[in-house]
Amino acid sequence: MKTPKFGAFGALGMVAVMAAAVLIPASAMSQRKPAGGPPAIPEAARKEGMAKAPAVVTAIGLSCTVSDARLIGADKKAKVSYFEVACGPGNMGFVLQAPEAGTPSAFTCVEANTPPAPGQPPSAPCLLPGNADPKSALAPVLKTAGFSCTPEQIRGIGQTKTETYMEVACAGGGGYVLATSAPFDASKPAKVVNCLLYDESESNIKCTFGDKAARIAVVDQYAAAANNGCAVKDRRFVGVSRDNSTYFEASCQDGKGYIYKVAAAGTLAETYECAKASQILGGCTLTDAREAQNEQAGLYTRLVTNAGGKCDVEKYALFPTKNPREEVAELVCKDGTGAILQSMAGQKSVVIDCGRAPLAGYKCSLGKDPGYSFLTADLKKFRADTTCAVSNSRVVGKTDKGTTFMEVACSDGLKGYIIEYQTAPTVSAVQAVGCAFAGGGTCKLPGNT
Repeated sequence: MKTPKFGAFGALGMVAVMAAAVLIPASAMSQRKPAGGPPAIPEAARKEGMAKAPAVVTAIGLSCTVSDARLIGADKKAKVSYFEVACGPGNMGFVLQAPEAGTPSAFTCVEANTPPAPGQPPSAPCLLPGNADPKSALAPVLKTAGFSCTPEQIRGIGQTKTETYMEVACAGGGGYVLATSAPFDASKPAKVVNCLLYDESESNIKCTFGDKAARIAVVDQYAAAANNGCAVKDRRFVGVSRDNSTYFEASCQDGKGYIYKVAAAGTLAETYECAKASQILGGCTLTDAREAQNEQAGLYTRLVTNAGGKCDVEKYALFPTKNPREEVAELVCKDGTGAILQSMAGQKSVVIDCGRAPLAGYKCSLGKDPGYSFLTADLKKFRADTTCAVSNSRVVGKTDKGTTFMEVACSDGLKGYIIEYQTAPTVSAVQAVGCAFAGGGTCKLPGNT
C-alpha cells in the first residue's frame, strides 16, 4: 500500500502576508454605511465612479465587466483616488486604489469588508447592491477545486504579490483557507487547505471562525457513515494527501480505532482499521495500534492455515484493491518466508508464496526471502537432475492457452529455464524448458542469454 504524500500550500507558514484590511485615510472617505440603514451612495459618486473606474479595472487587468461603480473618496495630499466596482451577478466586486502616478491595485470585497482589528469597523466596506454578498463568488471557486462547501462566513487574510488569502467557514461545519490569484480571478485555480491543518501547525495563518474542537467534531459524521459500530471516544486530524483527500482518526469506546479517508467533496471514501493503517500518514496514535496489529496478525495466521498454507505471521501490509469485498495482504512469517494472502468475503482465502506471487500480479517487498526455493522445487519436478538453485526470476508473459511463462536464472552460473504455469484456479507448474531450447530472445536474465 502506498503511503499518501502530505500536501498543502508548501512553505505557506513562511510567507509574509500583508494586512488584509483596505486602509483608506479618513480624509478620503466620501460615504460610509450608516449604522442599521441601507448604503448611502450619492448619484454624483456613482457617476464619477462609472466614468473613471472601468479604466482602472483595465489597467489592473481584473477579470471584471463593470456593472456598477462609485467613487469612495480621494486623498488629495497623496493624490490617490479610491473606487468600488461591482462586476455583475455572482462575480466578486473590488475596491480599487488608483494613484495619479504609479500602479493601481485592487482588493476583493471580502478583504474590504474585513475589519482591520476585532471590534473595529472596516475602513472601506463594499456598499454597492451588486456586492452585497461577496461570499457567493467563492462557492464556484471551491467547487472547481473539488471541495463541497457553501460559504457561510468569510474574511480576508491578506495578499502577497501573486496570491490572495481568504478564510471560509462552510455551512454545516468545517472551514478552509483559500489561496487564489492576486488580483483575484475566479477562473484561475485556487489552492484550498482544511483549517484543521492550521490548527496543528505553527503557521502565521490561523482560522478564526469557530475552534478546533468544533471542526474536529466532523469525525463523528464519518464514523456514523462508516457504520462500523464505533462510538467515538476521541478524534484526530491526521493529514491531507496530494489528491486533496483528508484523513481523520477516531478511537472508539470499545478500544478499537479507525482512520477515515474523506474525499475532497466531503464524502467518506474509505475506512481503515488501525491494525491495517500503519502506512497511512503514520498510522493510528489514539489507540494501541500494536495490540491491534498483533490481533490482526493472529487472524492472518488462521486464514493461511485454513487455506492450507503455513505461516506464523509476524508482520503484514495491504495492497490496494478495487473491490471493497476483497483484501490482499503481503505477509512475512516468523521463519523469514513470505506470502500473499488473497481474501474475498464469503470465500476461502488463497495463499501464494513470494516466489510465485508475480504470476498473480504481486511482488513481495516486506521480507528478505524472495521465495526462490519454491521455484527451485517446481523446476525439479521436471528436471530432477538439475543443479540449478533459482537465484532470479521474471514473468515472460501469457500463452494463447492461458498459461504463464516465468524465466528463472540459476546460482550455479549455468543457463536457466522457462517454467510454464497454470494460474487458475491455483498456481501450479506445468512444464519446464531450458533456455537453450526456448528460442532466441526468450530468455533475458543475466547468465541466460
